[in-house]
Amino acid sequence: MTGLKDFTEPGTAHPQIGCPRCDARYPGGPVFRIFPHHRYVCTRHRYWIGPPDINRPGPDLDDFPEIVTAQRRHLRLLRRYGWAATYDAVLTGFMFCAHLWENALNVDLDPTNAPLGLVLKRAVWTMRTMIFIPPGTERETFTTAKLFAAVYPDAVNIAELIASPGYRALAAGDDGRLRLFCAAIGHRIGVPDYQPQDDLDPIGHWIAEDCWHDPSPPPTTFAAAPGHRRPSHLTKATTKAARDRHDNSVTWFARKRSPGNVLLHHRTVHPVLIREWSIRMEQFAGAIYQSQRTKLRFWTPAPEATEKRSHDFTGEKKRLST
Repeated sequence: MTGLKDFTEPGTAHPQIGCPRCDARYPGGPVFRIFPHHRYVCTRHRYWIGPPDINRPGPDLDDFPEIVTAQRRHLRLLRRYGWAATYDAVLTGFMFCAHLWENALNVDLDPTNAPLGLVLKRAVWTMRTMIFIPPGTERETFTTAKLFAAVYPDAVNIAELIASPGYRALAAGDDGRLRLFCAAIGHRIGVPDYQPQDDLDPIGHWIAEDCWHDPSPPPTTFAAAPGHRRPSHLTKATTKAARDRHDNSVTWFARKRSPGNVLLHHRTVHPVLIREWSIRMEQFAGAIYQSQRTKLRFWTPAPEATEKRSHDFTGEKKRLST
């Protein structure tokens, strides 16, 4: 049995199991539904639905009211800016959080100078993850959807700026307007004095490369694979390739507990990680690296390169004076 979404609405997602309490009235077993991209939480039963993933039970959110509240804010964002801007903004928020959780802004490389607000946010994300996926139980409890749940409130918080045409104009404006945007987003990521950098900074990359483009659309409106043609095929939606990807993610996560990297490799964020105008890379790891560096606007030369150019210029002046 399936509950189908209206396909006239753009951006419907893959078939997936929904809230078990909503579906308990159906006697035929698991109910596969088509959810729009802006449905992550069953607010009635406080249950995480999340982006399409391996069909495992989602976490109960009774102890996480901020995640339920984030879904309501997400829907307000949809009503205000429309589905296209909201889809792009929330996925961009997820990408920012994944990079910040991994090592953006040199938090891991230089922990003594890490902003306290960002360190606390990462600690909250890690705490939620340890509750959703207790250490030692990864084989039984891991799904990437639970990692999305851990950062969802902050992703929506960031999306409120990314979806706003006014703030996008500030980001694309001159240095004076850019300072206003940096102050606003710095407050939301826990870095009050945030300034764009040329490396390890996904926000700086978005400012330089993406903010002045139209929002990135979903890759498809409905999966056209043969296994999705009839409701009877939905139970076979978990293909061998999907299972292999999930097993690889479990192995990586259990070994390193590196949730940011797992999020960045998930197909949900691909539309904002590799955009239509992005530089094409041979490997996906290169695309992830490219999404947090900037070539021109915020590029700063290395100190040794600056000293070399200064030395060459001084030598040239002496040569011309003689």
